[in-house]
Amino acid sequence: MIRTKNMLIFCIMLLTIIIAGCSKEEKKENDTSAKAKDSYTIKHAMGETTVNGTPKRVVVLTNEGAEALLTVGVTPVGTTKPRAGDEWYPHVAKELKNTKVVGTERDINLEAVMKLQPDLIIGNKMRHEKIYEQLKEIAPTVYAETLRGDWKENFTLYTKAVNKEKEGQNALNDYKKRIAGIREQLGDKINSKVSIIRFVPGDVRIYQKNSFSGVVLNDIGFKRPPLQDKDEFAIKGITKEQIPNMDGDYLFYFTSDKDADKNNEGNTLAKEWTEDPLFKQLQASKDNKVFQVDEVIWNTAGGIVAANLMLDDIEKYFLK
Repeated sequence: MIRTKNMLIFCIMLLTIIIAGCSKEEKKENDTSAKAKDSYTIKHAMGETTVNGTPKRVVVLTNEGAEALLTVGVTPVGTTKPRAGDEWYPHVAKELKNTKVVGTERDINLEAVMKLQPDLIIGNKMRHEKIYEQLKEIAPTVYAETLRGDWKENFTLYTKAVNKEKEGQNALNDYKKRIAGIREQLGDKINSKVSIIRFVPGDVRIYQKNSFSGVVLNDIGFKRPPLQDKDEFAIKGITKEQIPNMDGDYLFYFTSDKDADKNNEGNTLAKEWTEDPLFKQLQASKDNKVFQVDEVIWNTAGGIVAANLMLDDIEKYFLK
């Protein structure tokens, strides 16, 4: 009787151990499965990067990247300023007031990046290829290929990188709906040839379709003058003899100073050129369809916030 009782107790203990072991193994498998689910792999310009969990401390090394993150509700802990001495771009200054500076887009302060202890770094191969290996030692690092061409491709990459793909797609859908609305309101004006010019001392440029403003104009469906209707970035080093090539039904121009001193040399140059007799002969000039716009919004910022602000300008000049 006692022997039978002991055997029963032994069997119960053995069964308890087996059940506990199975439970522990199942928990381990579930933990592993959850961890695998939380991690995701991003294909980017430098290869593939695995990110564990939704990043909470993101350093982004371009303004267009910062705009993407802000749009999906992620405030970067660190980002770059346009040039040394510059402030944040006005259209994102409020949102970045607590964000630390990690250099400029062309000159990253690696020590500043490291101090922020990021769990994700977002950069750009065109600007930062040489420091990729150093950055990925600090945190998982994702690179876009270039700062030129369709900004929406970079936007999608950035929102995937911070695990906000759905929010990013919603933002792009809103942009596309807005584009469709503007296109419908434009009517015959959609056939207007739109010219884009930049005045900066030493390098006057005619911008083409592969520029930021060129992409937005193309999204809307505007026509471009013959030399601008190419999938390239810009024609650089324009001389006054080439002013006739600037013509269009509408001509938009922006200016830039050569350095961060902001001595107004860009505007001075623009005044000189737009008062030139050759410029006065442009059809856009004769029709009073020459407008100065903000270079930050139409050219240098390069992100989704700037794109929507550029649409504000399009509505202002074409629909009001």
